[in-house]
Amino acid sequence: MEFRELECFVVLSEELHFARTAERLYLSPGRVSQLMRSLETRVGGRLFHRTSRHVSLTPLGERFLADLRPSYEGLANAISRAKAAAREVTGVIRLGFLATPTDVVTDSVRAFERRYPGCETELVEIPLSDPFGKLRAGQVDITFTLLPVEESDLATGEALNRVSYRLGVSKRHPLAARASISAEELTEVSLIGLDDPAPRTWRELVAPSLTPSGRPIPRGGTVATCQEGLTQVALNRGGMLFCTPTALHHRRPDISFVPVVGLPPSILALAWVKAAETAAIRAFNEVAVAHARGGAALVA
Repeated sequence: MEFRELECFVVLSEELHFARTAERLYLSPGRVSQLMRSLETRVGGRLFHRTSRHVSLTPLGERFLADLRPSYEGLANAISRAKAAAREVTGVIRLGFLATPTDVVTDSVRAFERRYPGCETELVEIPLSDPFGKLRAGQVDITFTLLPVEESDLATGEALNRVSYRLGVSKRHPLAARASISAEELTEVSLIGLDDPAPRTWRELVAPSLTPSGRPIPRGGTVATCQEGLTQVALNRGGMLFCTPTALHHRRPDISFVPVVGLPPSILALAWVKAAETAAIRAFNEVAVAHARGGAALVA
């Protein structure tokens, strides 16, 4: 039997009124009648006497109610406890981050742990070339990612920052001494891209194939991780785009990080599998968004 049918039977036996029963259960009176007809069919007999002005239990209905109530109350309590537990933000939440745990990542974790001290946060690095693999495999619960995300099974939160790009090139590269370059000047460097299984949209975010005006950008090699990319850049085997916070974090003497003018901003947000959403996932996203809104440096 369906729990909704049993719930409707118990409430109707208390109210003895279809409209009041419907109001308590947020149903229409017609739906209450439908549920009761279905239950009576399952039982094989009438549970209620019905007239236009009066509803009462039949002897069969009275016996069924007496037999059902202890089990029903136990089941209802179990469901209530399960719902309450599902709303609790406790246990462990595994958080993925890309390449570098920048301030957006660490500040979000600190804010979450202050708000929910009963929930432990574990951080897991996500390879650039496979931004969603660990998420789908259940190895992380929620991950920082770049927007837009064009994956139908994933949900995303609001933007946590909007930052500019810098081009990482070897100190020996002709562009290394420049104070900045335009996005159109990316045609002067072989841009390092990503290995499989990076989705097409993701590849374009990390290494666009065209300038804003549509001019093709030469392709360099491909890498799986940020560190592999930095190594290729240092060896002068191509250039690689980094968001400004990541570039500042990875400053080193053999690489120049040159600001790029004219590219759309890099936008960081959180993503999770829709079917695996939990109270902890919702809470972490809400805390991260609230912290970003209150931060002083959403744009860099």
